[in-house]
Amino acid sequence: MTTTQAQTGQPTRLTQYAHGGGCACKIPPGELEAVVAGITGGGPAAEGHDDLLVGLDGGDDAAVVRIMPSAAVVATVDFFTPVVDDAYDWGRIAAANALSDVYAMGGTPVVAVNLLCWPRGVLPMELAAEVLRGGVAVAREAACHVAGGHSVDDPEPKYGMAVTGLAEPDRLLRNDAGRPGLPLTLTKPLGIGVLNSRHKATGEVFPQAVAAMTTLNRDAARAAVEKGATCATDVTGFGLLGHLHKLARASGVTAYLDARAVPYLDGARDALARGYVSGGTRRNLDWVRPHLAAGGVAEDDLLLLADAQTSGGLLVAGEVPGHPVVGDLRPARPDGVTIVLR
Repeated sequence: MTTTQAQTGQPTRLTQYAHGGGCACKIPPGELEAVVAGITGGGPAAEGHDDLLVGLDGGDDAAVVRIMPSAAVVATVDFFTPVVDDAYDWGRIAAANALSDVYAMGGTPVVAVNLLCWPRGVLPMELAAEVLRGGVAVAREAACHVAGGHSVDDPEPKYGMAVTGLAEPDRLLRNDAGRPGLPLTLTKPLGIGVLNSRHKATGEVFPQAVAAMTTLNRDAARAAVEKGATCATDVTGFGLLGHLHKLARASGVTAYLDARAVPYLDGARDALARGYVSGGTRRNLDWVRPHLAAGGVAEDDLLLLADAQTSGGLLVAGEVPGHPVVGDLRPARPDGVTIVLR
């Protein structure tokens, strides 16, 4: 019996213990924005200090606070329900996803603490240990310490990390720094969401999706910063269209996206054709559609562009060597459209 088997001797399918999977479980972006509307700044920043460099205003991936002229703290948290059945892989994916928020700000992760929700009367604790072991393995790859955390007994398994990192205040990557004339680079292929939905429904394993989700965004972020980029986000639960809309809106520009230039994982289009589309993906497209000039792009392609990713790549306003340019930023349109597809 392996550590990914329940006491019955049958393989434990972790995805069957969750109502959804990975970042597709996010609260829909429109609902979330309504909840946090008006909640900005706080603490010392509200008293006239400017040490809070990045807060809620631009919808960025993490908070950034200056602690000295040449150093800032980057703080983030991310956790979700099982996206794959293998406990160790789920831990690896969740850790890579949480670390990504620091990379997406141009920072370096320093220390993480675990967040674990576990149905201790339903699933063996040996599986929980495998999840934690996977998280530590990826954090070690990132040279990030893991020091404790918090756990609760919960009917639905969830795992992730709160991560603290460091960045240079004048070399941040942020949502609101996009400028007309900059190219758009995507550092991982899309299609993670539809492949994960198929995995949850059928039990089929897609190594290409696991490999993409467990690849750190460290090298891409470093390359972007070294090339002088100042604007980026990571592509996760709101899909490429959702995160691009937020970037364009915060930056006061319109993004032109070449749908034919966007790369996809092997099997993604087949999974879409077979109907493995999450509710989160459909909500993403519904949210972005009023701000989208789709031209003649087919509905299936729109769904893939809105596909809810888990631990996806970076979307950078600038060129990143070795990764495809998928569009560019231009002056804002007067009609309020933030994304034009071509």
